[in-house]
Amino acid sequence: MSAIGHEPPPFFNRGPAPLVRLLFFVAASIVLMVADLRFHTLEWTRLTVATLVWPIQRTAWLPIKAADNIGHYFIRQSDLQAENESLQQERMKAAKLLLRQRHLEDENQRLRVLLDMKMRQSINGQIAEIIYAARDPFSRHVIIDKGLQQGIQAGQVIVDEHGVMGQVIRSFARTAEVSLLTDKRQAIPVQVQRNGLRSVLFGAGNGRLELRFLSTDADVQVGDILVTSGLDGIYLAGLPVAKVTKIDHDNTYIFARITCDPVAGIEHHGLVLVLDSRTPLPLPPIEDLSPEKSKHGRKEKR
Repeated sequence: MSAIGHEPPPFFNRGPAPLVRLLFFVAASIVLMVADLRFHTLEWTRLTVATLVWPIQRTAWLPIKAADNIGHYFIRQSDLQAENESLQQERMKAAKLLLRQRHLEDENQRLRVLLDMKMRQSINGQIAEIIYAARDPFSRHVIIDKGLQQGIQAGQVIVDEHGVMGQVIRSFARTAEVSLLTDKRQAIPVQVQRNGLRSVLFGAGNGRLELRFLSTDADVQVGDILVTSGLDGIYLAGLPVAKVTKIDHDNTYIFARITCDPVAGIEHHGLVLVLDSRTPLPLPPIEDLSPEKSKHGRKEKR
């Protein structure tokens, strides 16, 4: 217990006053700054401290760098996914263009063959495209994209680069209906290219043709090519039509059963050549042999 009028001794030794310490450190800092600026006395100290503190800086920077790397990872993933989708779309477009290019090359090749056949046969015609098949399941009919506006009329012959495909049976304003050779109601006069034997070829309705009304001993062989004979006045003579694939000789029947396959791509191609109608040859003038004309002619002679 302290005596009256006396203060107790301080429990802790406080040292210099705060203001004194502030002034001291400010002065020391100014001296060090001036010395380092003038004489570079703290260069080694700075390097030493930087070397000792570097591991701590790296350790403190690791979480920030890891977070940054994670953010960049997700950004790169999204960018890669977007780039992958873009490349997939570009690849699909390129595939479509490649398929389209191949299709156009095939069409150009068929057009060149058709035009070449047109020049060889000395015939006129125009290119048409098969747009769809007729709805009747019991017939072999197709629709082409040319009609009355293009001068297409019933009776015109349809061919491709290999041979005859069919005949126009009905023409509309901008389209026309074509009956293919394999239709059961189609018949075309033909002859065997090898020996000139003439007959009539009928559609079988199943993608094939039948050569009818030939006897069992007719000179027809498997592999013979049948061409148009031109006797009907519709088909030009010499156009390839079919190839004999099977011959059945049955003595119980008068005629042989001969099966043929069309040489034209009836079930495959989309481009055809519509031949112009054949112009009938003018008939020679026939003299009038009536009695009056005969008498008149005799009188003139007299």
